[in-house]
Amino acid sequence: MSSPETPTEPPEPDDPTWSTQPTYSNLGEIRAHLLPSKACRPRTPGSRSTDPQPLPPPLPKKILTRTQSLPNRRIPHASSIQVQLPRRPFLWSHSVDKSQAEVGPACPPAELTFGLTDAPLGLSLRNLHSPEAVHAALAARQLQGLRAIYARLHTRFMGGHPGPCRPGHGFRLLDSSPCAESGDALYYRVVRVHDDAWHILVAKVPKPGADVPHPWGLELQASLSPHFNLQGLCGVVPEGTLPGAPWRGAVALAAEVPERTVAQWLMEACTQPPEEFVWAVALVLLQLSAALEFLEAWGAALVELRPENLLLAAPRGCAATGHPRLLLADFGRVCLQPPGPPGSPGPHAPQLGSLLREMLGLAAPSTTPLAAGLERLAAQLTRLQPSASRTRGALQALLWGPGPEMRGRGAPLSPWLRALGPWLRLHRGLLVLRLAERAAGGEAPSLEDWLCCEYLAEATESSMGQALALLWD
Repeated sequence: MSSPETPTEPPEPDDPTWSTQPTYSNLGEIRAHLLPSKACRPRTPGSRSTDPQPLPPPLPKKILTRTQSLPNRRIPHASSIQVQLPRRPFLWSHSVDKSQAEVGPACPPAELTFGLTDAPLGLSLRNLHSPEAVHAALAARQLQGLRAIYARLHTRFMGGHPGPCRPGHGFRLLDSSPCAESGDALYYRVVRVHDDAWHILVAKVPKPGADVPHPWGLELQASLSPHFNLQGLCGVVPEGTLPGAPWRGAVALAAEVPERTVAQWLMEACTQPPEEFVWAVALVLLQLSAALEFLEAWGAALVELRPENLLLAAPRGCAATGHPRLLLADFGRVCLQPPGPPGSPGPHAPQLGSLLREMLGLAAPSTTPLAAGLERLAAQLTRLQPSASRTRGALQALLWGPGPEMRGRGAPLSPWLRALGPWLRLHRGLLVLRLAERAAGGEAPSLEDWLCCEYLAEATESSMGQALALLWD
């Protein structure tokens, strides 16, 4: 048998024994290790047991509880918490401060509500048994919803306007080379900074030897309110404000940053399939007619309409691969043209007809109904010389209807004009459904969607009848 092991000597009181390497996760455990062994401490007379006394319990850990003032919600995981840093909103071609980015239309349409009562619809129990009353209430709600969608998209695509330049604004040149070149000007990107707001603008530098712009046209451009298809001016940069600028003298600052001209775009777009090219041409001419309609309403006319002076930019809030936004920037060739009585010849009709034929001649002939309609419109522009407003209505009808089957030649006016009302209500409802389906799929509205909303929201039976008469009479 093996002999029992020799017991070890008890530790001295001055040499405490560490059972394990001390850790610092609990203050009570550390304090217990610092005390001498219980076996070496003197016992009190009232001790009942000779066994060593147990170690003192560790100090409890602190548990932080939420205050009752916080909302009773589930605490998010730490990885899902994101710190909201101060930001500067950026809206495509220029950034805007928060106050401008959140400003919408002056009187936005009321939002649709889907309550359990029928009072907002204006229907009673008696009206529910009348199909005509139900259809009228639904048509009114569809129009209201379409106008609300149009107003929201208008605010989104236009963004916040940078506003005029004021004392205290700082400027810095972004690029030493121009971002776009038109027929008579070069455009350089410039940053304007003031406090926490900054904007990307463009300096419009006239080319050497360019014609001297008409002062009245420049004053008109500076005084116009922001328009989707008109280049807006923000002010003038004095000479010497931008060190290293590749120009001399004071230059004007514009709000929108162009990417190219219509002439440059046509060289690329004409290589597309004929159907796509014709559709893109119609959308560009629709925007141009909207800009010319605005000028004609102000009693102004563009002396010369040249593709190299028509700018294109990407609309804010849209995909970069979508249809471009047209900007009329050649205000130096704008002259005074007082508007005539209703039905008088439009000052831009002959130029629009020539431009339309020139654009269609760049690509292979197309046999689509839209191509035939544009050829018809080009001939009518030369023969009848309609105003820009009527031209815009004809382009809208060619793009989204109604077609020539709604206007029989030689037919009485009243029957087919009455049929335009149901057609308009039907297509308003279909457009709202299409936008809802695309929004449910996560697809953002395009520039074409917004232009179609504008057309169906403002169209009437009379305006569509005039467009069909211009095209097919």
